[in-house]
Parts: sequence; structure tokens; C-alpha cells
Amino acid sequence: MAAKKTARKAAAKKTTRKKAAKKKVVKKKVAAKKKTTVKKKTTAKKKTVAKKTAKKKTAKKKRAPNPAFMKPMNISSALAGIVGSKPIPRTEVTKKLWAYIKKNKLQDNVNRRMINADEKLKAVLGKLKVSMFEMTKLVNKHLS
Repeated sequence: MAAKKTARKAAAKKTTRKKAAKKKVVKKKVAAKKKTTVKKKTTAKKKTVAKKTAKKKTAKKKRAPNPAFMKPMNISSALAGIVGSKPIPRTEVTKKLWAYIKKNKLQDNVNRRMINADEKLKAVLGKLKVSMFEMTKLVNKHLS
């Protein structure tokens, strides 16, 4: 009999715990609803401030390029066959290389990141197949 009484007491405690937990959830939901109404009011104020700052950003000056990129570089004889022999900046060398690659359709049809070198490009790159990221590293050796 004593075992039955303790089992009943334990069952009674469990049910009261569940009921108490349910009540807490209800209270939290009410509190959450109150918070969302407060948040809506503050976000409306923030939006008006954001619009004012956006107007100020358009008045800023345009970014100036780094002068190190614009420095004319001497070109090796192998690279001169593709790009030209005059000293030009590194950025222009890359642009002219890509123009040469696209003109001669040297970009791989399946994997567009790979470049299939012809005779002129092989003299510069040293390989028949090169990735576009590796290409700039290999071309850098021909600039001084």
C-alpha cells in the first residue's frame, strides 16, 4: 500500500509540473507579442534615418586607383609578341592577354577556367594548359 501512495504522489507531482510549464509558455507568448509591437515602432524610425544617410553617400568622391597598378612595366620579348613591346601597366597587360585569348578562342570549351595555350602563349606560360588564376602568376615573371 505504501508503494501505491508514493506512486500516486509522484504522478500528481508530474501533472502539476506540466500544468505549471504550460502556464509559463502562455506568459512568454504574451510578453513576446508586446515586444514585437515595440520593435515595429523603432524600426520605422530607423528607416527614415537610413534614407538620410544614403543621400550623403552619393556625394563622396570616386575611389582613386592604386598608383602601383598604373606604373608602366617593361615587357619581355616572349610577352611582347602578344601584348606589344611598349611599357604598359600590369592591368593593361592582363586586359590585352584576355583579348588575345578570346580572339583566338583559346579558352577551354568544357572548363572555362582553363586556357589552352598556342605557340605564342606557351612561350610565355611554359605549359599547354593553364588555369586563369595561374596565368597571371606566370605572366608576372615576364614583367620587370
